[in-house]
Amino acid sequence: MSEAQPQRSPTREGVLEAAAKMAAILPPTPLIPLEIGGAQVWVKAECLQPIGAFKIRGAWHRLTALGEAERARGVVAVSSGNHAQGIAWAARRLGIEATIVMPQDAPPIKLARTKELGASVVTYDRMTENREEIAQNLAEEKGATYAHAFADPWVIEGQGSAGIEILDQLAAQGAPAPTRILACCGGGGLSAGLALACPDALVVPVEPEGWDDVCRSLETGKIQSVGSSPPPTACDALQTFQTSPINFGVLKERCEYGLRVTEEEVRDAQRFAFANLRLVLEPGGAVALAAALTGKTELNGTTAIILSGGNVDPQEFARTIAEG
Repeated sequence: MSEAQPQRSPTREGVLEAAAKMAAILPPTPLIPLEIGGAQVWVKAECLQPIGAFKIRGAWHRLTALGEAERARGVVAVSSGNHAQGIAWAARRLGIEATIVMPQDAPPIKLARTKELGASVVTYDRMTENREEIAQNLAEEKGATYAHAFADPWVIEGQGSAGIEILDQLAAQGAPAPTRILACCGGGGLSAGLALACPDALVVPVEPEGWDDVCRSLETGKIQSVGSSPPPTACDALQTFQTSPINFGVLKERCEYGLRVTEEEVRDAQRFAFANLRLVLEPGGAVALAAALTGKTELNGTTAIILSGGNVDPQEFARTIAEG
C-alpha cells in the first residue's frame, strides 16, 4: 500500500477546514423550514448534491488531503453507491484513478453513475464476501490509498461540514442554533461528523430496523454487530454490519441514543417528502425524516433533519409513490 497517513482522531477544526473546502467548490444545499405535527423543523436537502448525496463532502475532504505521490497511485473505496459516486466525482475532478468495490445487488442506477463518473467498479457478494479484504487487497496491489466510507477521520470531518452549513444557514435566518439533529445512519460517519460540527446539539442517529448496529452500540456502550443474518431492507445505503472504533469513539461521547424505523415508515417518509417538499429521497435518505414523522423523538427547540440522499431507482420510486 501507499505510505499511510497516520491515523488520527477527527476534530472540529478538521470539520471547519472541510466546510471551507466545500464552500470553495459548491453552494450549500438548501435548509428548508417544514411543519411536522405542529412543530417547525428544518430539513437539509443533501439529496440535491451533484452526486445526489452528502457523501461528496467526505470524499472531497479525503482526496484533497492526499499528497501528489499518493494521488498518482490512485484510490480504492467500498460503497453501495453514494460514497462510490462521491469518490468518483472527486477523483475525476482531481485527476485521480479510482477503483470502487460495490455489492452485486447495489441499485443499477448507482452502479451506472459510478462508472459514468470514470471509476472502475469491482463487484462482490454482500452476504458471502468480505468487502474490506477485497478493497485492502486491491489497494495493496495498486499501491493506492484506501478511502473508507465512514471509518476515516477526513471522511468524518467532511460529512460534518453539513453541520457547519446548518449553523450558518440558521443564523442567516435569525433562527437559534440546532438543539437536535436527526441523521440517517449506516456506519456513523455523518452522525459523528455532525456531532463534532454542532457540539451543543443532540445528534440522533437513525437506522432501519435490523440494521441498527449503532443503536445497539449506544445502548450497550460497546460496538455491536447486526449479526450474520440481518433482514432485507430497501435502505441499501445503510447496510453496515457494524460501526468502527473511530466513529464510535465520537458517538459514545456525544450521542445519547439512536432510533430505528420500519420499512413502511421509510416508504411513508419518501411519499411525504415528494408530496410536501417536491424532493426525491432514496429509502436510506429518508430514515431520519421517518423518525420525525412517526413521533419517535421530540421536535422541540430547533430540530434539523438530514435528507441524506436521493439516488433511487426510478421504477422503485414510482412504485413507492403509487402505493401511497
